[in-house]
Amino acid sequence: MVIIIFIIVLALATIWGQNTKKSWLMYSLIALYAVTVVQIIVGDYRWQMIPCYAALVILTICIIFRKNDRKQRPRNRRYFLAWLWTLMLMLYTSVMVALPALLPVFTFDQPQGPYSVGTTLYHFVDKERLDDYSADPTDHRELMVQLWYPSEQKTTEEAEPYIRDVSAITQGLEHALSFPAWTLGHLGLVKTHAQSNIHLSSAEQKYPILIFSHGMTGFRSQNTFQVEELASYGYIVVGIDHPYDAAATVYPDGREILIQTHNLSGFEGLDEHMPLWTEDVSFILDRLEQLNRQDEQDLFTGRLDLDRIGMFGHSYGGATAAQMLMKDARIKAAINMDGTLYGDPMPSTGLTKPYLQMNGEKSIDKAVFNNKLDQAIAQSGKTKEDYEEFWDETVRRRSNALQGGGYTMTIPHTSHMSFTDFHLFSPLLPNPGEDPRSVHRIINEVSVTFFDQFLKGVSNSDMDRLAEKYPDIELVHN
Repeated sequence: MVIIIFIIVLALATIWGQNTKKSWLMYSLIALYAVTVVQIIVGDYRWQMIPCYAALVILTICIIFRKNDRKQRPRNRRYFLAWLWTLMLMLYTSVMVALPALLPVFTFDQPQGPYSVGTTLYHFVDKERLDDYSADPTDHRELMVQLWYPSEQKTTEEAEPYIRDVSAITQGLEHALSFPAWTLGHLGLVKTHAQSNIHLSSAEQKYPILIFSHGMTGFRSQNTFQVEELASYGYIVVGIDHPYDAAATVYPDGREILIQTHNLSGFEGLDEHMPLWTEDVSFILDRLEQLNRQDEQDLFTGRLDLDRIGMFGHSYGGATAAQMLMKDARIKAAINMDGTLYGDPMPSTGLTKPYLQMNGEKSIDKAVFNNKLDQAIAQSGKTKEDYEEFWDETVRRRSNALQGGGYTMTIPHTSHMSFTDFHLFSPLLPNPGEDPRSVHRIINEVSVTFFDQFLKGVSNSDMDRLAEKYPDIELVHN
């Protein structure tokens, strides 16, 4: 913004400053170059700033070849040219402002918990499972896992980037957001509040664990707004990349696995696919037990509370969380963020353990579903009856899961991607009436309260208090 303002002021001085000395303009131009160099070094180069850099070159040419005989021109002609140049400047300024504003290097809100946040990576190989999608039939399933955790005070080290392997991830995100990969390259410049490999906080002997599972086409850090908040409140959050279904999985040796479309659709295909994800989670739970016995990084040995484990996920990852809550005794509570309940059928008696279903308002609105029906039929070739059956089955499964005490929450103006970081990527993405940061604050407050109540044993009235604090979100205990 400083560069843009500087360019506008200097351009106006060049256009209208009849008595402005050329030497003053040159000194100002040198100062503008200095500010631009600082921006490139400190803020890093990004393509959205190209119009600004081009404006600097154009301004340099105009100043160098600026004539001092303009007073000799007819006054009307002089003013006509000045206003013409000013109009062109205004139009060009709109381009300079629009690109960084529409695709910003955004920031995450500061986590509100008492702890600083650390993060680290692990590469795990499941020797018991072959990788069915690999070209090599002898390959085993390999998972990249990122942990966020409560830490000691921050160091002077730079915060972790939001996305480490931005080139690979953005190629995968084309499928999720329909943005060309090159337009999202600046996501590699976004910083988080976590620092790499700093010490786990000594405030408590052990910390409860939360597993996070992304959605189809997502990635392990797609909910940084949420995982950092939970870590700041004393949870060790374990994010898993599910290879071939994640936007991209990048291993320590540089191998990249980009998302592969399996042509999965409807309950039949996505139900059959679910064991791959639940087995991923079960394997990670086993590895956490080993990590608690002996961590080679010397961060978590003896510090993981394996009796207090919860899980949360978005979309297909949310369905995975529900499946793990139903099948694995180690998972004590789960949050499903707008995930259709694929996998084994939910029991009609409910899940019998603490479960929270977060819904996007547009995701459960039958009118929205009907409005998109004709387009979906045209694209898929399925019949209206197929989609009606899918809707009815979705409602039935969700209703079954909530029997016997589950919670539901529906945030106004939200849709499927509202429960991720994605709506921070551009102001073009949120729904009408949606404030992504406000939505994130509500999700965080409810998530922390839910897991505090059911994993830490905090007052069992806190969820009721939130229902009163936010009546619009329809937080209901079924």
